[in-house]
Amino acid sequence: YGINVSEILELVELAIGGEVIDNIYLNTRRFGIHVRYQESYRSAPKVIENLLVRAENGNLIPLKEVAQVREVVGPIQINRERNQRRWIVQGNIRDRDLGSVVADIKERINDTVDLPAGYFIEYGGQFENQQRAMARLSVIVPVVLVLIFLLLYLTFGSPKEALLIIINVPLALIGGVFGLFIMGEYLSVPAAIGFIALFGIAVQNGVVLVSSINQLRQQGVDTKEAIVTGTLQRLRPVLMTATTTVLGLLPLLLSQGMGSEVQRPLASVVVFGLTSATVLTLFVIPAFYPWFAMKLDNEE
Repeated sequence: YGINVSEILELVELAIGGEVIDNIYLNTRRFGIHVRYQESYRSAPKVIENLLVRAENGNLIPLKEVAQVREVVGPIQINRERNQRRWIVQGNIRDRDLGSVVADIKERINDTVDLPAGYFIEYGGQFENQQRAMARLSVIVPVVLVLIFLLLYLTFGSPKEALLIIINVPLALIGGVFGLFIMGEYLSVPAAIGFIALFGIAVQNGVVLVSSINQLRQQGVDTKEAIVTGTLQRLRPVLMTATTTVLGLLPLLLSQGMGSEVQRPLASVVVFGLTSATVLTLFVIPAFYPWFAMKLDNEE
């Protein structure tokens, strides 16, 4: 009859499934104009067999002359990805972190499900995005720490003093991890971003403190006296930096509305981490300074 397969499929799709040919607007809402055959022309296989297909010569041919119409059980829609069929199983998570839930699902599937040959399972959605982001952060965070160390070395000209200031990073890390535990949050992409911001603020406080002590020593002040005086002089700026940051993030830390699942982990890390880093910095850096300080020309 000179009929293409695509023409037959197009007829069946239009007759049974229908097609949106245009849209109408009612105020701010949009409605699609859906066109398909009447129920009486698509209600059963015997009826569908009599759908008319136009042949190459213009004659109308019943569908049963060029195709077999059978009713079988199958999926309503077939999804494909990378030229492979895909079935999607979705779910929402409550009161647990995404990583542990996926780990439990994997363990349960491995113990109870035997996949046929050619079948495999991939975990996507938020978990896939999280894994991709964490992989990038696992590279970014070490690079950031190395760059911070290099900048400190270029600023102070001493690897020891740069290392002394870097000590602030684990001090901040202690509070950040404790904050996640106290607030019932989990290590996520927002929390990792919060750690990066926290490390920057903690290092800044260390730079302020060490610079003040070095300046006093260059003026001829004894090292011990310079440590005490420099710490007292920079106490207010360090506390003001921490206080303003913590107060600014408190609304995010206490938020419960939409988007709080992103805001709370970040705020928990910065608030608790900055608190621990500020308190410990004022004691740890002065205590370790004599062992890490660079020797000055005017000192024996």
